[in-house]
Amino acid sequence: MMAIITLIATILLPPLGVALKHGFGKTFLINLILTIILFLPGLIHGIYVNYLR
Repeated sequence: MMAIITLIATILLPPLGVALKHGFGKTFLINLILTIILFLPGLIHGIYVNYLR
């Protein structure tokens, strides 16, 4: 159940998905900056960090 919530959060708001899985550290800050610049880089980074790394 938590995996589904994390996936939905990562798609809708990438920094939230990263924070749910990794906490509020360096990875979260990188994702937040990428999401502020443009949504798509933040989404790609969020999926990469949560599911491909």
